[in-house]
Amino acid sequence: LPDIRGREQILYVHMRKVPIAPDVKADILARGTPGFSGADLANLVNEAALFAARRNKRLVEMQDFEDAKDKIVMGPERKSAVMREEERRNTAFHESGHAVVAKLLPKADPVHKVTIMPRGYALGLTWQLPEHDRVNMYKDKMLEDIAILFGGRIAEELFLDQKSTGASNDFERATSLARAMVTRYGMSAALGTMVYMDDRDAGLGMASKSVSEETQQKVDDEIRSLLDRQYVLARRLLEANRDKVEAMSKALLEWETLDADQIDDIMAGLDPRPPKYGSPG
Repeated sequence: LPDIRGREQILYVHMRKVPIAPDVKADILARGTPGFSGADLANLVNEAALFAARRNKRLVEMQDFEDAKDKIVMGPERKSAVMREEERRNTAFHESGHAVVAKLLPKADPVHKVTIMPRGYALGLTWQLPEHDRVNMYKDKMLEDIAILFGGRIAEELFLDQKSTGASNDFERATSLARAMVTRYGMSAALGTMVYMDDRDAGLGMASKSVSEETQQKVDDEIRSLLDRQYVLARRLLEANRDKVEAMSKALLEWETLDADQIDDIMAGLDPRPPKYGSPG
């Protein structure tokens, strides 16, 4: 797969085939498309041209590319999905919890977009955009990712005094990440650098125990401790920044999608600027 510079050059090749507006930045698009193949990038340009055509534009603008990228990465918007107001409000606070924690942690990828527009099976999404292609993961970054995953449920608890099943995937990902840190990557001070994993037979799905029950209990305790520490961190951040969560939720309920500039406004204590563009159509 092409790296960030390769993606930029591939985009330039395909962009020559369509009329491009001056605001389109291939380097920004390349940064936001890690893992895209040449065919994926060609599809991105085609989808952007289709968005522009639906809007009766002469030129394909950056927003058309952003909407095309959202569609490819996150799935098409389910505009036919009717969400009850209570569910919209819960989703707004849930996604605001993720976004505010991500904005407050120093190692987190920048928050690119937050939406409560249903896509695929998700009722809302917080999309972080890496600043560069990532080969290795590091302990401090992984810990922050776990805290961000907990932000959604914590916001539901703090602001709505309820818990929804919307956090189930967040919890699965957080637990999986913590387990890998402890058992595979040697990132636990208590257990050291030994690998604590069951050896699984790919054909039969059977597991042969490679550690004692006593050691397995220590592994489980360490995973629980790691998760609990990051949960407490995320809760402390949200409790200290309640005004930002409430402002972001209010803006999401009004506009449904917030971009990076609007999110920065909210985190700075300002009223978020109006959306730059209309609905993707």
